[in-house]
Amino acid sequence: MVTIDSHQHFWKYDRVQHNWIGDDMAVIRRDFLPEDLAPVLQENNVQGCIAVQAEQSLEETDFLLGLSHQHDFIRGVVGWADLQSPGIERSLEAYAAFPALKGFRHILQGEKKRDLCLQDSFLRGISLLEKYNFSYDILILRDQLQFIPDLVSRFPNQRFVLDHLAKPAIRQRDITEWKRDIRKVAQYENVYCKVSGMVTEADLQNWRIEDIIPYLEVILNAFSAGRTMYGSDWPVCLAAGSYTQVMHVVKSYFSSCTENEQQLFFGKNAIDFYHL
Repeated sequence: MVTIDSHQHFWKYDRVQHNWIGDDMAVIRRDFLPEDLAPVLQENNVQGCIAVQAEQSLEETDFLLGLSHQHDFIRGVVGWADLQSPGIERSLEAYAAFPALKGFRHILQGEKKRDLCLQDSFLRGISLLEKYNFSYDILILRDQLQFIPDLVSRFPNQRFVLDHLAKPAIRQRDITEWKRDIRKVAQYENVYCKVSGMVTEADLQNWRIEDIIPYLEVILNAFSAGRTMYGSDWPVCLAAGSYTQVMHVVKSYFSSCTENEQQLFFGKNAIDFYHL
């Protein structure tokens, strides 16, 4: 079975640029580069990964592309470009020349305007992605889930994937409203969901697999194995444990699925979605 980690990051740590890393995550206040990840993937029998942006700059997008050219296990890059820029199509056209660049992401979760994804300038940027065969990663907090059906319904042929289950309140064991909204999003078949980022939404120091299972059940029932994909969120996940512990959570849960469903979840869906 081919396993692809659909969501991880690389960075050269900068105190200002990475100010979102709080004191409770101090362990990840350092550089994380391909030479750090390669042995971890090998140890966990993961054949490749998708490097996802963590900064909103073209410089970081180019940095990740450079790493992908140097390391074959980086199968693709999800970068950033200013989707609201009047010149966005020129950027997309230029990046279309780089086969490793698979899609884009904007850090919507940090925007003061919670429905930024529905503003005309943003929608115009999204409308151009399909033309250049780019996917879009949706990074939001759970309060923004209410806007996503409107977004994805406007572009039925655009490939969308929801990052980190839209960050449910696992630590507070709050599931009701998130469950309702996630089911509405899952009705749109052009939307996938990354099963990632769960341990850092739980109690960082005291999480248990039992805390996470109810949220996994919601996702699998809503999206099915056919529209879910494994992601570690390395190195962010290290604030709550190890890569192997994250892998253990999903392997344990998906062990009751059929062999075909496991192949879809652990690799084939990411390969198909990102055109690897």
